[in-house]
Amino acid sequence: MLGALLVILIILWFFGYIGIPAVLPDIVLFNINSRPITLWSILILIVVSWLIGLLPSPFREIATVLLLLWILSTLGIFAFAGLSSLLIIAIIIGITVYLLRGVI
Repeated sequence: MLGALLVILIILWFFGYIGIPAVLPDIVLFNINSRPITLWSILILIVVSWLIGLLPSPFREIATVLLLLWILSTLGIFAFAGLSSLLIIAIIIGITVYLLRGVI
């Protein structure tokens, strides 16, 4: 299940950057502080929140702090460029290390 969630997260992350309108158009659901909140960001937030609960202890705390900073930057309270990419990459690396630790 963890591997399937990792694949879903990677697919959502790539589709968020590539932007294929035929698969899922970039729909703005609402605006907060004149910043658009899209369907992609909500889907990625749901998958990331689910994956944070499955991470082992040191990675869970790091990803939780990055998630809170990402939410604050999305709301326009802080301005961090590339924070969402850091969060997704940290979760992908954490889950990959966790899965490979069981193999090795």
